[in-house]
Amino acid sequence: MKLATIRTERGPACVRVDDDAAVETGYADVGALLSVDAWRQIAAGAAGRTHPLDSLDYATLVPRPEKVICVGLNYLDHIAETGRERPTHPTLFPKFARSLIGAYDDIPMPFDHESTAIDWEAELTIVIGSSVRRVTGAVASAAIAGWTVANDVSVRDYQMHTTQFMPGKAWEDSTPIGPWLVVAEPGDEAHFPIECIVDGQVMQSSNTKELCFGPTALIEYISTFITLVPGDLILTGTPGGVGHARDPKVFIERGQTVVTRIDGVGECRNRFA
Repeated sequence: MKLATIRTERGPACVRVDDDAAVETGYADVGALLSVDAWRQIAAGAAGRTHPLDSLDYATLVPRPEKVICVGLNYLDHIAETGRERPTHPTLFPKFARSLIGAYDDIPMPFDHESTAIDWEAELTIVIGSSVRRVTGAVASAAIAGWTVANDVSVRDYQMHTTQFMPGKAWEDSTPIGPWLVVAEPGDEAHFPIECIVDGQVMQSSNTKELCFGPTALIEYISTFITLVPGDLILTGTPGGVGHARDPKVFIERGQTVVTRIDGVGECRNRFA
């Protein structure tokens, strides 16, 4: 089952995306639906207004998450290309709701006057479906509503100002996420091919099974210090192939289109304006 938040003439709507149409669930967005305990049953039984698939205008999947937590240095190949040692604990930093945009939206970035080093980062994203604190194992895994795709667009100039990543990672209107939530069943393995393509050239190609800290481990760690709630997003990190680590360095240029794709989940496709 796939769930999405779309823009309609009546305002945003959470829909179930079927093979032939999208069906409204009666909720304004995916986050609002996930806040209801019976969200799976409600989504599966939805029979509201329908929309042709080719007309869908995807909004940010969860427009107002309480938390957006990102993981750095979480693929072995990315750790190697940065010259870092394998971490013993997850490296975490925040984003904010204002950082997020729709899966196919243009990305307005600060070319020239504020940054000359804008980079791509394809990432599997966990969407939380139930409130959890200090959980482990199967209970942590069961908190996963499902998976989506994000591009953790990074303004490397600002990221490198200090040892704290956040200024280069939380840029407003910089992070496409979606287009939909692929609902997971408890215990599902997150083993998906992942890639990033810049103007037709493959820049990243890996598999999410190469994560140092997988989804369950991340939920175990994060829920130790804060309660995770429905609609929270965890961006799990990016594989090797980022532009900053290349020799010579390669960065996104104005007008380029970047595709972040995870087989079995979906893709974001964004033009840099």
